[in-house]
Amino acid sequence: MKNILLTLLSAFAVLHSSFRAEGAVPNIVFMYADNLGYGDLGCYGNAAVKTPHLDRLAAEGVRCTDFYVVTATCTASRGAVLTARHPRRNGLLHQLVVEENWHGIGLPQRERIIPQYLKDVGYATACFGKWNIGFAPGSRPTERGFDEFLGCRSGNIHYFAHTYHGEYDLFRGTERHRMEGHSGDLFADAACDFIRRQSSAKKPFFVYLPFNSPHYVSSINMPKGEKPQWQAPDSAFAAYGWNPAETDEKRRYLAVITALDENVGRVLAALDATGQRENTFVAFISDMGPILRPTHGLGVASAGIYRDGAPSLYEGGIRVPAIFRWPGQIRPGTVSQAMMSHLDLLPAFLKLAGTPAPADRILDGRDCLPALTKNAPTPHERLFFHLGEAVAVREGALKLIRPKSKASWELYDLATDPSEKQNLAALRPQDVQRLSDAITQWQLDTKTDASEPVRYARSKKK
Repeated sequence: MKNILLTLLSAFAVLHSSFRAEGAVPNIVFMYADNLGYGDLGCYGNAAVKTPHLDRLAAEGVRCTDFYVVTATCTASRGAVLTARHPRRNGLLHQLVVEENWHGIGLPQRERIIPQYLKDVGYATACFGKWNIGFAPGSRPTERGFDEFLGCRSGNIHYFAHTYHGEYDLFRGTERHRMEGHSGDLFADAACDFIRRQSSAKKPFFVYLPFNSPHYVSSINMPKGEKPQWQAPDSAFAAYGWNPAETDEKRRYLAVITALDENVGRVLAALDATGQRENTFVAFISDMGPILRPTHGLGVASAGIYRDGAPSLYEGGIRVPAIFRWPGQIRPGTVSQAMMSHLDLLPAFLKLAGTPAPADRILDGRDCLPALTKNAPTPHERLFFHLGEAVAVREGALKLIRPKSKASWELYDLATDPSEKQNLAALRPQDVQRLSDAITQWQLDTKTDASEPVRYARSKKK
């Protein structure tokens, strides 16, 4: 009798566990940093910066070494990650200019983005941060699948004044909304509040948190007489024992990174406090590499050992930090060397939500969950990259790149030359021909199911 009872109890436990596994689709929190370099975080080898929360996130999950964005400009990167479609296919290939950010369609409206898919299967959805893909009627976040939005239409805003090219640029929903405080704090606070409310509602949620940091603040966004410089709250300077009036640009940049880290920590703490930690998939990546030009931040950011920064297709411009945590599924302290890209997030999120990939359009991304949870190899035979005249492809350790349309092909072996110093094109012409042919075929393939880019006309802005 005792054995029968134990057998029944065991069977009940297995059945109960199965029901829980089937019913508890995970929440998803996706944090997108702005121009964060591969070498800018402690867990990626930067000994000068203080990033305890991101370092802990990496220790509790998986840190990726070969994670890419397929283009190296803010607008196109966001269109790509939200659609899982290459810019050549989704129709958003360029950085939006001022009026396009304010009034343009930007990402063609036939394109579907992450929250639209997740909302269809019961997720509550919210975006807090930098939008930068068009704010015309029909293109705004709450018209593209997000239940809530607090953020800026464009990017590169003044962190405290929230201005962009002379206009106040903080919105709640579709209306301008004035607030006080550091933008990163406001975005993180909004995310924490949303997490608390949705946890009480017992509904799965998706949070898209595209921080505007550590993007440099340009002079055009400064009040008259204010010097353009890296902006961070006092607490970030205090972490180093520095005065907020510090003038050294390198120190100020480190404070910006630490402020970003503090905001990540607040969101992670909200998951802990609401009991959602164990059932939340967390993703943190950068939208592209650092901008290293003296006119865009005095060159204090770091791409680590990698060549150049954004907006180029050399490794420093497209290889980005990427950290994922999913308790019970991703083994803590994992390091993945699998080649993945931000295009892979949407397919992974669909798998997490238990819904199939769409049948009415082509997704260029691939489900990267096996690589993250089981240390599986890359889901890609090749990754293609494109920005303006520049084009590149990576296949295994080989990378072929042409930085300008009339430039010669350059070939690098990233296994032995990750810094792209030794051009092998003259020594390996067959590889150059094979990979350039692959690029040509890919360019033809991306015309299939492609959205026509939207041309902005000033007369239609209102």
